[in-house]
Amino acid sequence: YYTIVRSGSRNEIEPGKSGFAHFFEHMMFKGTKNMPREAYDNFLTKLGAGTNGYTTDDYTCYFVVFAGREHLKDVVRVEADRFINLYFDEEMLKTEAPVIEGEYYSSVSNPFRRLYELLRHTAFEKHPYKHTTLGYLEDIKDMPNEFAYSQLYKKRFYAPDNTILLVVGDFNHEELMTYVRQYYGPWKKSGYKLVTPTEPPQKKQKRAHYEWPTKTLPRLAIAFHGPAYSDTKIDKAALDLLAEIYFSSRSPLYQKLVIDEQICLSLNASFPDRRDPYLLIFTAVLKEEKDLPLVEKAIFEELNKAKTEPVSEKLLQDVKANLKYSFLRAMETTDGVAGTLAFYINLTTDPGTVNRLFNLYEKITPQDIQEIAKKYFTVNNSTVVTLTGGKGK
Repeated sequence: YYTIVRSGSRNEIEPGKSGFAHFFEHMMFKGTKNMPREAYDNFLTKLGAGTNGYTTDDYTCYFVVFAGREHLKDVVRVEADRFINLYFDEEMLKTEAPVIEGEYYSSVSNPFRRLYELLRHTAFEKHPYKHTTLGYLEDIKDMPNEFAYSQLYKKRFYAPDNTILLVVGDFNHEELMTYVRQYYGPWKKSGYKLVTPTEPPQKKQKRAHYEWPTKTLPRLAIAFHGPAYSDTKIDKAALDLLAEIYFSSRSPLYQKLVIDEQICLSLNASFPDRRDPYLLIFTAVLKEEKDLPLVEKAIFEELNKAKTEPVSEKLLQDVKANLKYSFLRAMETTDGVAGTLAFYINLTTDPGTVNRLFNLYEKITPQDIQEIAKKYFTVNNSTVVTLTGGKGK
């Protein structure tokens, strides 16, 4: 039983409010006056159910996993109460704030997460994708003072016109809809219209470096501004295929840098789907700092190859088949179906987007991949970030 709130770090457009979507996820487990936190936990225990939540750039997701369709009515009732009647006071908010600060310190104690944070901060100028879901430390430290804003945040985003229910498993749809109308009926719409800042085109290459305080493996990240998710335009679909062809563990570059020459411990291409234009990210973990320029050059050369040398039709068809197989493998369980659909439904509000996306993959030609590579992988559209550590130690 998934509740998808279309509010993530993308919604944090006001200065000083970064990380608030994630903070509010924590507050959503404080209970209501009808069912305080302890009673909610006891209810789940009796059902043998589990609950959790997570925050992303574009949405926040809450889920209850339980066995037995006979419990569906009670789950709908309790979750509706939680979302409509959430209650916490200023003291409860102040108590939770240090927990978030602790999560931030835990996150940035990981060199890769620090690299990723710097990459986003450097690559973006105006769009809230500039910060991670955890937000900036100075904003996290100010969260104890944001009780009034927390009430405004709930009113804006935790409303039926910004929320999607996704139920996966053995149940009767008509019964479910009866329960939803009964228990969610009083929930008032927000009507709030979010306008996210448009990211200006990048005119020249950006570079940044982070010096890790202790010894660590060198890391490289190269990002290019890419397109938003679409199940009608070919750009993102073609880029997904390009990533598999040129940067998967089966690719010649991976075999050369990781397997044969063993310059890199890992090499990866990640092109996440987002509601707004996001980043096309290449990362590498190296053995030695001196090889950072070599690996950077190799990645750019491989992207130039994608522009000038069309891939074979057979290789392209094999990659399409592998992509489909991997996707289906991820949905072999009920949890897999729910998690995957939650992600794609957030992007478009329509589960049919999955079918349209795979129809789009089938249409991509070798020439499409060449043209898309030329469009996005230019030096002036790139951001290069490195992380090294342990100098003089």
